[in-house]
Amino acid sequence: MQSVRCRTPPGRHDICKVPAVTVRRAAAPTDSDIHARVAAAMLDQRLAPGTRLREDELGQVFGVSRTRIRQVLIRLASEQLVTLVPHAGARVAEPTPAEAREVFLLRRLIEPAVAAGFVEQAGAAAQRGLMKWITGEERARAAGERHEAIRMAGAFHLHLAAHAGNTTLERVLREAVTRTSLVLMRYGPQEVREAGGCDCHEHRAIAAALKLRDKAAAGRLLLRHLDRLEGQLGFDAPARAAPRLADVLAA
Repeated sequence: MQSVRCRTPPGRHDICKVPAVTVRRAAAPTDSDIHARVAAAMLDQRLAPGTRLREDELGQVFGVSRTRIRQVLIRLASEQLVTLVPHAGARVAEPTPAEAREVFLLRRLIEPAVAAGFVEQAGAAAQRGLMKWITGEERARAAGERHEAIRMAGAFHLHLAAHAGNTTLERVLREAVTRTSLVLMRYGPQEVREAGGCDCHEHRAIAAALKLRDKAAAGRLLLRHLDRLEGQLGFDAPARAAPRLADVLAA
């Protein structure tokens, strides 16, 4: 409690008690929070490939030191989401055509196994959760909320991995899905970049096969889905203009 002297008649010394005012400052984000925010901005295609990631600017956005930002950038670089250039700083990774093909090859190798794991491990709640991502994506597209639709489309694939009972596949797919967003931003045709790449109808077909516990059908549909996405890439597509970091990452 904070004490203040009241206005009282002479000779009296009454002391009034008034509650102390406590000003609570927002807790600074953890390194994991910062990593998640930056990676999410790549996943939903708000951070374009080649965007300069200045330590001082990121430090101002998140209210932390450059030292902490540097550690986050090193972690993102280890996941091939950021490129670190000596004496030139960090940039959002800009996949080459060969790297773009490698990402899709990796996904074709692991996603049928993810689907099989989902069939074996996922219960009714996980099945319902999968449909929520699809309906959320459909609503976002209908409302013209492009970035939210892209986030939901990526979350569909990540939900499969999260309920497949294999943490290694989950980690690898999370990185691959984010790198796919960078590939589509860099090399996807304009209509794919605007729509976000994935197709709600294809996701519904995959979910239907999973509900029937048909591993083979789900795997085939996933491969067809990935083939369509890769087939739309154009490696002569112009680069996109980079936005201001504060506009993209501010809470």
